[in-house]
Amino acid sequence: MPFITIEGPPIKDINVKRRLVKELTEIAAQAYQLPEQIIHVLIRENLPENVGTGGKLIYDKKKSDI
Repeated sequence: MPFITIEGPPIKDINVKRRLVKELTEIAAQAYQLPEQIIHVLIRENLPENVGTGGKLIYDKKKSDI
């Protein structure tokens, strides 16, 4: 069974999450030629204070952009 994991910043709108899961499921089912019922999607939401890039927290980068 395919398992799709998406990692990124939090998505506040539940309807956006529903659409993301629906569309990822549809495309994976087509690609694998499998029923949508066996496609799993996991959304991992990472806060900016928990992610670093270029040696700095994204949280700190956002603060310096202000």
